[in-house]
Amino acid sequence: MSPSPARVFAALNAVRPPDEASPVIGRAIVIGGSVAGLLAARVLSDHAASVVIIDRDDVQVSGERPGVPQGTQLHALLPGGLLHLEHLFPGFREQALAQGAIEAPPAARRTYLDGRLKVVVPDDADSLAGSRPLLEGLIRQRVLRLPNVKTVTARATGLVFDGAATVGVRCDVGGVHGVESGDFVVDAMGRSSRLSDWLERAGWDRPVMRRMTVHLNYATALFRRRETNPEFPVVMALHTPAASSDVAGAAYFAVEGGRWMAMMAGYGENRPGSTAEDFVRRLRDQFPPEFGEVAGNEMLGEVQTYRHADSRRRDFHALPRFPAGLVSVGDAVASFNPVYGQGMTSAALHAACLSMYLRSKPDLGVPARRFFALQKVVVDAAWSTSTSADLALPHVPGPYPRGYRFSSWVSRQIVTATVTDVTIARRFNEVVSMRAHPRSLATPGVILGALRANRAVRR
Repeated sequence: MSPSPARVFAALNAVRPPDEASPVIGRAIVIGGSVAGLLAARVLSDHAASVVIIDRDDVQVSGERPGVPQGTQLHALLPGGLLHLEHLFPGFREQALAQGAIEAPPAARRTYLDGRLKVVVPDDADSLAGSRPLLEGLIRQRVLRLPNVKTVTARATGLVFDGAATVGVRCDVGGVHGVESGDFVVDAMGRSSRLSDWLERAGWDRPVMRRMTVHLNYATALFRRRETNPEFPVVMALHTPAASSDVAGAAYFAVEGGRWMAMMAGYGENRPGSTAEDFVRRLRDQFPPEFGEVAGNEMLGEVQTYRHADSRRRDFHALPRFPAGLVSVGDAVASFNPVYGQGMTSAALHAACLSMYLRSKPDLGVPARRFFALQKVVVDAAWSTSTSADLALPHVPGPYPRGYRFSSWVSRQIVTATVTDVTIARRFNEVVSMRAHPRSLATPGVILGALRANRAVRR
């Protein structure tokens, strides 16, 4: 009997690197130097004699990368992701703090739901507040220090197959074509991954891509921060669809360099905060007072905008035929509405799937179905969390899963109860931070507890 998704999820969250390297691969290739690609390379370094990262940008260069257009936006490293990074890179938290990241334990995080301050949940799930370039740069530094990892600046153009096995990656370096040979290939090319095209071109089936249109509009701005150690370095304010606001939510984090990074989001034709004047006005008028206080500081630079058209996932696990020695990770498999902050943590969990798969000493001459089965548990968890919330938005047309009306009612009850009930809020936070599977919320005890908490508030 197969273990439940909740148990698989718990096992993945407990995965740690092996005490000693145990090579089962000669040469591994990672296509893409994204966070997902870097974390895959870190795992492969324990199981391969050598690892090559291929990226069209110079992976050695720090700072904002051209291939990460959303890098200027507010990013959240969920507690589940921080836990995995600390496992993969011991001392990561301390190194991040030394370079300016801000520690945000539960008591230092404030969350509002439709203007109501949510209960503080006492637990040990710390977060780090910092910019995407800082966090990604630290991961890159640690990976590139590994003695068996090297980088190649090139544009990947296809795969090389020997029968049913993947044996290399075709590359273009300044118009010169070549091949990087390898025994195992990881696609980490992000949302615009070309792997499906390459598979179809070589006679394989392409995976079904599922989309959910959300039309999210982001706007992010930096403000000067006077406080060295702010009491609340992470503050979020969310509006439910029932609030009838043209702004879905806002947040601000303390980040390195003595700055506040503030974000607003809207859906459809609502593009709040595209100008500095509109951004500041909305923070002051539509959110709790502390947002106005942040907006009263000097704005540093211009407002940066970003549009996320849809969430999408590619179902590699469902393909009846698939080459051996090939997997896909990160946004190349599934990318979600970024409002929920699941991207970097999902990438870390995909790395845990790869670690668990390779530690089982698999037969690399057959498709990596065990890996895709583990990854499906992670993707299903993140997808259900984000899309169930997206489906509540009036402009999202679906598709609606079977039983959606009842499940959405249950979700609303649980979310509402998190404002006042510590037990429900703790369980909910474990799921949102990707430390627990969403099914842990779908229990009679949790649902009845939420109903009781909401009834008590109404009385």
